[in-house]
Amino acid sequence: MPKTSPDELSLAELQAEAEDVRKRINKLRTSLGRFFVNKQEIIDLMCVAAVAQEPLLLVGLPGTAKSDLVLKFKDALGLGEGDYFEYMLTRFTEPSEIIGAIDIRELREGKYLRRKEGKLPTARLVFLDEIFKSNSAILNILLTIINEKKFYQEGKPEPVPLRVMFAATNEIPEQGELAALKDRFVLKVMSRPVQDDHFTELIDAGLRGEAYKGLNQKPWAEGHASLDDLLKANRYLTFLFAARKTDTTGDEQNDRTRFFPDDVFREYQRLVKTLIREDKIFISDRKLVKLYKLLRVRAWLFSGGTVSRDDLRLLAYLGESIAEIDRLREKVPQLLGD
Repeated sequence: MPKTSPDELSLAELQAEAEDVRKRINKLRTSLGRFFVNKQEIIDLMCVAAVAQEPLLLVGLPGTAKSDLVLKFKDALGLGEGDYFEYMLTRFTEPSEIIGAIDIRELREGKYLRRKEGKLPTARLVFLDEIFKSNSAILNILLTIINEKKFYQEGKPEPVPLRVMFAATNEIPEQGELAALKDRFVLKVMSRPVQDDHFTELIDAGLRGEAYKGLNQKPWAEGHASLDDLLKANRYLTFLFAARKTDTTGDEQNDRTRFFPDDVFREYQRLVKTLIREDKIFISDRKLVKLYKLLRVRAWLFSGGTVSRDDLRLLAYLGESIAEIDRLREKVPQLLGD
C-alpha cells in the first residue's frame, strides 16, 4: 500500500498521532543541541519556524555556525539531496543558478522553460546564505516563492514543494527595496560567537566536528524525526486554527479563545504596543498574524497547546536590524518580568 502523504491526513488521523509527533520533534530538537555549543536557542527557533512553515533568518558574523546549524538540521531530518537546496547569493547571482537554466531544446520549439531539477523549485527544505545580497531579479523570484509557494514557467504559475526555508546573513542592510523580503522573515535570530564564555567547550566540540567531517560520519542524523513529522504537525495545527466550536452557552469558540488565555492575550497586546511605541519596532498586520501562529506552534511544541507568558519570548526576535535584535534581547525579558 502506498504511503499516505501528510497533506492527505484527516484531523482524526492527525489527532491520534499528534502527541507522538510532538515527542519526536522535541527529541530531535534537544538531541541536535548536543552537537553545538550554546546554540539550543537557535535550534528551538528552527523547529518552531519549520513546523509553522515560516522562514527564519539567522544573523551573525562568519564562523558562528549558521550554515552548520542548517546542514545538521537537514541531516537530522534524514533529507536526501533531492529534497534540499542551498546556495550562497551574490549581486551577480543569475536566476538560472537558483531556478534552473533555460532548456535549449524547448527554446528551439518556442517554449521558454527552465530545467528546474535539483534547483530551488523542486526542494522541500531550502537554505539561502547571504540572502540580502541578491539582485532585483532574484528578489522578485524569492518573494513569489515565499509568498505564494509558486514560480512561473512561460508565464504560468507552478506550485513548489517548499516547506521549510532558512536564510543567513552577516548583516541586515537598510535598503528600502529589501523591506518586503525582510518582512517575510517574522523571526530573526543572532548567532553569536561563544568563545568568550565557552572557550574549552568550543575547542573540544570543534575538534570532534572536524573528526566527524574527516571520517564522513554524521552522528547527529539519529532518525528521531522526519520532515513528514513537521508536515503532520503543521497540518494538525492548521486544522485547529480553522476550527470553530460552540460551547454550552451558545458562544462560538475559535483557536484564540481555546488556546490563548485572556490574560496572556492582553499581555501579548501590551508588549506589541510597547515595542511599537517605545522602540519603534515595525510590526506589520501580516507579521502580527504570522506571530500568533508561531506563538501557538511554540506552545504546542514545548508544552502541548495553550499559550503561556513564556511563549511571548518570541517577541524578542522581531528586530529588523542588528541594533533592534540586540535591544529586544534585553527589553522583552524585562517587560515579561524575567
